[in-house]
Amino acid sequence: MSDQRQVQEVLARYVRAADRRDGAAMSSLFIAEARVEIHEGQQAPRQIGLIQGSGAIGAAVAGMMKPHPAGGWSHHTTHDPIIDIDGDVATIDAQFIVYDTIGATKPAAGWPGSAFGAQGRVVPIEAGYYRSRLVREDGQWKIDLHRIYLDLPMAFPDAGT
Repeated sequence: MSDQRQVQEVLARYVRAADRRDGAAMSSLFIAEARVEIHEGQQAPRQIGLIQGSGAIGAAVAGMMKPHPAGGWSHHTTHDPIIDIDGDVATIDAQFIVYDTIGATKPAAGWPGSAFGAQGRVVPIEAGYYRSRLVREDGQWKIDLHRIYLDLPMAFPDAGT
């Protein structure tokens, strides 16, 4: 597999670990001293979060992300990656959209006669860019610095912001 494809696959594994809220899988994608920076805004980005260390990154995914509701899931999708490789250092810049998917509950009397196909809704809830630097460590590409640039402002009720 080419280096570019391996780097793209790291990002694919990242979004799947986020969807599953799988801290162990997420931690394995980062070097021990990695950083995640979270920014909001594209024109004049403002850093709103920082997580340091692969263990802390995994713990944040497992414990700080909003749990999925009953019958619900999330899908992080990435688009149009731009990947540059320079020896054992790589960068990837990819657009992303996160969707909430919520399955409808089947009525006690069954679906109406007009119902057909998937029942529920898919709603985009986040969009932005992932801009990451990866390093080759023991033959494997791992994330060293992961920057998340959110297009939409974030609210954190517990923090009062």
